[in-house]
Amino acid sequence: MLALALGKTVGELKRTMTQREFRDWIAFYRANPFDDLHRYHRPAALVAQSMSGTNVQGLIDWLHPPQWQDDLSQADINTLRALGIK
Repeated sequence: MLALALGKTVGELKRTMTQREFRDWIAFYRANPFDDLHRYHRPAALVAQSMSGTNVQGLIDWLHPPQWQDDLSQADINTLRALGIK
């Protein structure tokens, strides 16, 4: 996900990124995730809420439904969390 967000390949990052910079990116991602929920859906829900007064969480659920989670085992969810995806 980091390579995609930075517009580089994983190989490029492995060749050019120091361990310290990688740890800094991990800390940044934990504080400011750059997944679709945080980059697109949450801001869109906040704009819609400001114009309609609707519940923000309901808008986020509508824009970013959690339906895929029903098919995952707890081990799958733990793995996704460890990879920073969930």
